[in-house]
Amino acid sequence: MCGIAGIFNLNGAPVSPVLLRNMTDAIAHRGPDGEGFYTDSFIGFGHRRLAIIDLSPAGHQPMITVDGNYAITYNGEVYNFQEIRLELESRGHRFRSKTDSEVVLHAYVQWGEECLNRFNGMFAFAIWNKSRQELFLARDRYGIKPLYYTFVGTIFLFASEQKAILTHPRVNREVNMEALIEYFTFQNIFTDKTLLKGIRMLPAGHWTKLRLGSITNKLETVRYWDFKFIEPEQPAREEEYLEELDRLFCQAVNRQLVSDVDVGSYLSGGMDSGSITAISATQLPYIKTFTCGFDLNSASGLELVFDEREKAEYMSYLFKTEHYEMVLKAGDMERVLPKLAWHLEEPRVGQSYPNYYVAQLASKFVKVVLSGAGGDELFGGYPWRYYRAVVNDDFEHYIDKYYKFWQRLIPNKVIHKVFSPIWNDVKHVWTHDIFRDVFHDHADRLSKPENYINHSLYFEAKTFLHGLLVVEDKLSMAHGLETRVPFLDNDLVDFAMKVPVRFKLGNLGEVVKLNENEPGPKTSKYFQKTSDGKLLLRKVMERYIPAKVANREKLGFSAPDASWFRGESINYVRQIIYNSDAMIYKFMDKTAVQQLVDVHIEGKQNRRLFIWSLLNLEEWCKQFLSSKGGGI
Repeated sequence: MCGIAGIFNLNGAPVSPVLLRNMTDAIAHRGPDGEGFYTDSFIGFGHRRLAIIDLSPAGHQPMITVDGNYAITYNGEVYNFQEIRLELESRGHRFRSKTDSEVVLHAYVQWGEECLNRFNGMFAFAIWNKSRQELFLARDRYGIKPLYYTFVGTIFLFASEQKAILTHPRVNREVNMEALIEYFTFQNIFTDKTLLKGIRMLPAGHWTKLRLGSITNKLETVRYWDFKFIEPEQPAREEEYLEELDRLFCQAVNRQLVSDVDVGSYLSGGMDSGSITAISATQLPYIKTFTCGFDLNSASGLELVFDEREKAEYMSYLFKTEHYEMVLKAGDMERVLPKLAWHLEEPRVGQSYPNYYVAQLASKFVKVVLSGAGGDELFGGYPWRYYRAVVNDDFEHYIDKYYKFWQRLIPNKVIHKVFSPIWNDVKHVWTHDIFRDVFHDHADRLSKPENYINHSLYFEAKTFLHGLLVVEDKLSMAHGLETRVPFLDNDLVDFAMKVPVRFKLGNLGEVVKLNENEPGPKTSKYFQKTSDGKLLLRKVMERYIPAKVANREKLGFSAPDASWFRGESINYVRQIIYNSDAMIYKFMDKTAVQQLVDVHIEGKQNRRLFIWSLLNLEEWCKQFLSSKGGGI
């Protein structure tokens, strides 16, 4: 797990070692264990190392083949690298280290881009082929590891984080207003855009090649893998699915325990992290676990159950872990926001500052931590979302209904008012089409409610889960901590996508019979917190954790900010959002924004996500647009 960066002068001009070092220095937090460089005239690679496997100097990067024809700068972990290494050795390849990095390099030499289909893990890497004068870039199936790039004339730049690219003197800092509209519709960016114009992200499950002399400012990418949720024509018995899920889940956790440094685990009061901890504890006695709780003295309503420390402590007791926890208060958000915005680089899904704090806690004790991310998206953990659009006339009807639900920050009817200062520049942006385009390659036949559920699972894996993964990478690597996600083991994912919907959701039949437009409480119970969802996973996890935990209602990892924004943090909110000189008002209308915030402060609506996004964007502007920004 590391940080990578590179410069490719397409016109053949030599790469500046100073510029290359500046790029890697900007992401030094990703790799505190060492640095390395490779240059060959017009191509240059930089690397910052977080040593996890083979801690010796043999694991130093960038790596070069013995004949000098190939070089790699690599970030990630390929958990099945030992099996691939054996096959490569049988084909005559020889290795100088025990790292997965060297295996990835030789796999590309042997199989070219087809090597990607053999890797089970998380990665983003670049390989230079000297004889062909060709650069190859790739990112893992799910987008666990980020990879950004930009063109500046004939210069191509890439890196694990945008801040490395921004060190180049020819890169301009200009807001991508189209991406801004996208974010404030979905609280996420579904396309490959970023908030900085010209900087893009290589899509998950894609690779690309670029040759010397290419005259282009656009990268042509190739998709090598995609999610495919399907309803099997001849499903097996539930018992068979249970046994196979049990086998694959244990296999996934055990695969991801491979490490030459200590491995810990996040531990909430929920099923996903609890089950991972349970399996890990059988292999690693006294595994270290980490929980983030919240001070609820000023919380109210649904937020009174947000603190899961007591539940996590019980799980720690059961599995005899070495347990650490911290408690966040209202002022902790204000204190950390500058650092958070710098490391996160742009707002994405959720109020993510608790993730920053718990990663900081874990990094004091371990270099690798296991996360339960992915369990909900694969096994149907958000039924109140899917049930919103399960009965439809056709695909377009489904898109219309689900799109309305996913307008998480600003509804279409007022977005033109909020962004009136820049509306002439963005009125061509149709976020409905952006939403629809997510399904471009998942146009299955939609003949029954199960098909629509699988469409929703696909959508969330492509967008919501991807956003969560990007956030987790940035905020863990801010502390030199590697996060692993066992639920995103290839074999487990391939299995989960073929599990019948009826083994994931229990109330589908009842929902189908409902007229969801009918007012009253008749339908509301399906659109709130529920113990429905992940049924198959719950049954398997009962073998490892108490049934009351496996069947507990789904809760997200969130602070009680709705209460804090009306109470202890209200002065901070007013100081930022009611400041006429705030940088966000270069793009947004002050009156329209403040009217939306007023209804939250007055207790009329819960707009905590909108308020958080405003605070985050203001700090982002200070860090990435201001002449005084550019660091913490």
